[in-house]
Amino acid sequence: MLKNIWFIVSLFLITGLVLLCGCTGTQETAPVADQKTTTGEKTVLNVGYQPSTHQMAFMTAYSKGMYNETLAPMGIKEVKAFSFPTGAPEMQAMLAGDLDFAYVGSAPFVTAVATGLDGKIIGAVQTQGSSLVLKTGLNYTAPADLKGLTIATFPAGTIQDTILRTWLKEQGIDTEKDLKIVGMGPGDATTAIMAGKVDAVFLPAPSPTTIEEAGAGKIIVQSGEMSPNHACCVLVASGKMIKEHPEIVEEVLRINQQATDYNNEHWEEAAGYMNEMTSMETPIILKSLEEWDGKWVSDPNIILESVSNYATDQVALGYIKTPVSADDLFDTTFWGKL
Repeated sequence: MLKNIWFIVSLFLITGLVLLCGCTGTQETAPVADQKTTTGEKTVLNVGYQPSTHQMAFMTAYSKGMYNETLAPMGIKEVKAFSFPTGAPEMQAMLAGDLDFAYVGSAPFVTAVATGLDGKIIGAVQTQGSSLVLKTGLNYTAPADLKGLTIATFPAGTIQDTILRTWLKEQGIDTEKDLKIVGMGPGDATTAIMAGKVDAVFLPAPSPTTIEEAGAGKIIVQSGEMSPNHACCVLVASGKMIKEHPEIVEEVLRINQQATDYNNEHWEEAAGYMNEMTSMETPIILKSLEEWDGKWVSDPNIILESVSNYATDQVALGYIKTPVSADDLFDTTFWGKL
């Protein structure tokens, strides 16, 4: 009976995590380019993010009103937050010119740059922090045990998809012949493993903890074991913002650093802010932070090599035709000014 209750509650929580956008400020589920500005004037910022513990710096900054405090004197009257299930649609929105800033996985950003996105990583957000979860009843002793299984993870070109496929290849597993990988958002993937439709999932926190708490699976491999100290989420500024409003870009980066420092010292408060914006229960968030191998960071210099490696990995996987360099991906000058 208790397990059934957890199952129902967890499904409700995950649905809320993916579909709800929060309770504070102005939030939307899809960006709308409705800003009316004159030359040299900027009054509204559109910021994309995803509802996972990886991007709690944004949720804390948004919920605590950090943007209002420091950007209002610069003429910003409103910051709009747009929630996306994964990085692919978020980067599509940025390619369309609908986002000024994005909290997003570095791998989908690499793909977007390779296909024409005008934007740069200005800050790091987080490293590691995803987990491979095996369905209850299945055994795991080595990667070879995954052969014949169906694994759900984020769609092609995302951090999770890139890391999982690269790791499996390194383990001698053919991702086309030895097993099946299906692309899903976090809510769909969590529902799928709980319903027994897939054998495993590879997802960012807090989804793995939710699955474990429901008794539907067990974490067997952390992403840091697959790719030690790998970069995950980053803060991206559009090329237009960098060129036309560098002072705002610098301040948004400063806010990211302040929120990151705050979260590292105040887990419970940070979990409360995530609860406000996602409806994920605070105890689940806190437990996931105890279980994950992730780390909140803000200095872009520490992820330069890791993100650049994703370009090489994506060429090998056939996701992009030619690699992109660190110069194509990063602008660290703003960090140097802080």
